[in-house]
Amino acid sequence: MKKIFSVLIFISALATAQSHRFVYEYKYIPNIKEKDTIRKDMMALDITDKGSVYQSLTRMERDSIVKARIDEIMKNPDGNKKLDFGSGKFQKGTVEYVVNKSYPDYKTTLKQRIQSDNYLISDDKKIDWKIGTETQKIMNYTAQKASTTFGGRDWTAWFTTDLPFPDGPYKFHGLPGLIVKLEDSTGSHIMTMVANKKLNTTAEEEKQIAGKKGTSFSFSMQEIVVNEAQFKKAWKNYITDPGKNLREMMTKPLGGASGSGYTSTVVFGGDNGKPMDTKEIVKNLENSVKKMLETNNNRIEPTLYN
Repeated sequence: MKKIFSVLIFISALATAQSHRFVYEYKYIPNIKEKDTIRKDMMALDITDKGSVYQSLTRMERDSIVKARIDEIMKNPDGNKKLDFGSGKFQKGTVEYVVNKSYPDYKTTLKQRIQSDNYLISDDKKIDWKIGTETQKIMNYTAQKASTTFGGRDWTAWFTTDLPFPDGPYKFHGLPGLIVKLEDSTGSHIMTMVANKKLNTTAEEEKQIAGKKGTSFSFSMQEIVVNEAQFKKAWKNYITDPGKNLREMMTKPLGGASGSGYTSTVVFGGDNGKPMDTKEIVKNLENSVKKMLETNNNRIEPTLYN
């Protein structure tokens, strides 16, 4: 009955205001061996009557600036203008993934990259919450405590019925109000709501917010739809042989599947300006992936990468 009641409140809220943006400050520790090294990104949870999208607000704002600049250049291609990515004007944002939830079934998908491949990972796991009686003030809202185990971590959530949306940051949802703070038991991942506003969106913008694609350019390519088991296999293959795709790209025949007898050649320059051979390039890539695995070892959902 409580779940049905919360859903009815949610539908009523959306009927009066179609789009909301909830901004979270996300602090996380990427390397468990360096607990004093904390990264931060501003995240946006955009909610419409069709669903929600959770992604880096920093990256969204960067992409908006870049798109406007590209549009300006395209309107005047003879103006000798250039897009300077190295000027420091663009904050990249540290979080690349995007989480979509569809309403009312709350089907959840995670968009995650492996090298140049974009994966759309479906997740139908139920989140079992234990709701407590403890409360605290977060912003101007009275928030109630709840706890769960998800993705290999124990989580504490604080939700408020003052914001009648049974949703929250990342994949979390299913409480009788919006999650305004979320923290794992190690303190490695903390998401705290810092702002919210109603969005004045067009129909096209609402489709973008609650659709199958995030706004980031990195996810503009075609996605590979997989379940968690398939993604785990792809991830394992990647860390086992990170140079496989690169070797295939550098030796791929031109002219498609039929072949033309020619092979594409990709030339990379080293620090000394001289061309690097394939083995050297692959070795550099392998070293880069090894370093990434050593320093990015404390992911928000560790069971997805084990």
